[in-house]
Amino acid sequence: MAFLPLVFTACQLPALVQKSAGPGLPEAYAVSQDSANMADINWRTFFSDPNLKELIDTALAHNQELNILLQEIDMARNEVSARQGEYLPFVKIGGDAGAEKVGRYTSQGANDANTEIQPGREFPDPLPEINLGAFASWEVDVWHKLRNARKSAMHRYLASVEGKNFMVTHLVAEIARSYYELLALDNQLDNLKQNIRIQQDALKIVRLQKQAARATELAVRRYEAEVLKNRSLQYEIEQQIVEVENRINFLVGRYPQPIPRDREAFADVVPGLIEAGLPVQLLGNRPDIRQAEQELAAAKLDVAVARADFYPSVRLTAGLGLQAFNPKLLLQAPESIAFSLVGDMVAPLINRKAIKAAYYNANARQIQAAFDYEQRILSAYIEVVNQLSYISNIGESYNLKEDQVQALTESITIANNLFRSARADYMEVLLTQRDALEARMDLIETKMLQIHAMVNLYQALGGGWE
Repeated sequence: MAFLPLVFTACQLPALVQKSAGPGLPEAYAVSQDSANMADINWRTFFSDPNLKELIDTALAHNQELNILLQEIDMARNEVSARQGEYLPFVKIGGDAGAEKVGRYTSQGANDANTEIQPGREFPDPLPEINLGAFASWEVDVWHKLRNARKSAMHRYLASVEGKNFMVTHLVAEIARSYYELLALDNQLDNLKQNIRIQQDALKIVRLQKQAARATELAVRRYEAEVLKNRSLQYEIEQQIVEVENRINFLVGRYPQPIPRDREAFADVVPGLIEAGLPVQLLGNRPDIRQAEQELAAAKLDVAVARADFYPSVRLTAGLGLQAFNPKLLLQAPESIAFSLVGDMVAPLINRKAIKAAYYNANARQIQAAFDYEQRILSAYIEVVNQLSYISNIGESYNLKEDQVQALTESITIANNLFRSARADYMEVLLTQRDALEARMDLIETKMLQIHAMVNLYQALGGGWE
């Protein structure tokens, strides 16, 4: 009767400070209140460039980091199987053989010496023993400790799958950004080469004008300096192209090689329709949010598992087999049959500090998981809002720079005509050409940023992993 109060004392739990996930998302974005969501578009449809699609396909098959995550998924799946096996009976089969020699002047030795197995024969000394049988043990999962551990492992397996999906979204977006950056560099290089050819032609004209005493050596040197500066910039861009190509090669998991691409495709890329959907859709589309949700569910179950350590554990053990001191007698049943059945219940009573510490740590990890879940939701929402604003602003900037390039291109023609008619000096022509080149380079870079913004929004909304 004194056992029950002891068990009750052992089951008393320390108080915890718990936390639930915070408030939900806003109902809509400021610039979008439509449920249509571009994240629902498969990346094969979202990206139209066949070369880019081939690169993404190759990366999804050979990217080393992604393949590492796939192995982690396999390990998480194996952990689920291991946890599931823990609440099923453990059955083993085996045998052993040995011999025992006890002292003659011990109680067992004196008793064995006076025991006859058969008339005229004493107990064997030393005593052989041969065992052959099956043994089973089973922890009765009264408090669902083992089942909760298995469910926790399942949630972590699902979290690892979502982690892989999140990695896929980053991989798809990173390859797309690098690919369009490569196309932008190609166009900048082509533009620079064209400008160099124009300046070299202009340099020839200035030299002829110097011979005709219509220009000075200063004008010749300034034009030469401008040509040399742009040729130096050409090598810088070529180096950037090599580095971006190798970045893409690294992402697709191969050694450096040329990246197939259509340079003219960059001019045809037009940002599509912005469909951000509703903020609540982030909960289903963003793999990192779903990963945090699974981690939170696992952490809550871990608290239940740690709580069960305060309760009594019930275990059953049983064995059935054959036992004899002589191999010839091993199969003589029922005399050689041996069996056992034991049940025990154990509960912690004194010095439970380790159990309490594990319980407190499990609760702290659950609180961490709740904060992490809130943080990922907040981060996702801010990412989308930032990209929506950036797309709007970069679009306006692109339109203005396009007008600037057109105005400077017309200014080059005007400056050249004035220079030929001696109504403008060489510096006006030179500065106009320099401004036009810089404006065209900026326009190409702005368009690249505009494309990047669309890719970033697609990623921020949770697209690209399916």
